[in-house]
Amino acid sequence: MMRIFIENIFFFLLPTMSYIAWVAFQRNDWPGMGAVLREAPLMILFVLGALLMLTTLIAFSSTSGSRPGEGYEPAIFKDGKVTPGHTTKPAQ
Repeated sequence: MMRIFIENIFFFLLPTMSYIAWVAFQRNDWPGMGAVLREAPLMILFVLGALLMLTTLIAFSSTSGSRPGEGYEPAIFKDGKVTPGHTTKPAQ
């Protein structure tokens, strides 16, 4: 759970970190994060970060295509043969 939280925060802050790095390279010195953030277009960076985070959440979300209650039986190696995994019907 912590990994997912850290990944989302990273993608949310990526535009701001990129902006700070870009300004530091453009000025050819490190003016300090406070000075850069005072001049930064924070609303645009906030919106870009939110869009990037939502895009990654949608892109990496997984759907199984199974109905609620269905189970999954993984592949089994039995008698020298591999039987593929499959979904099982819900118990009624």
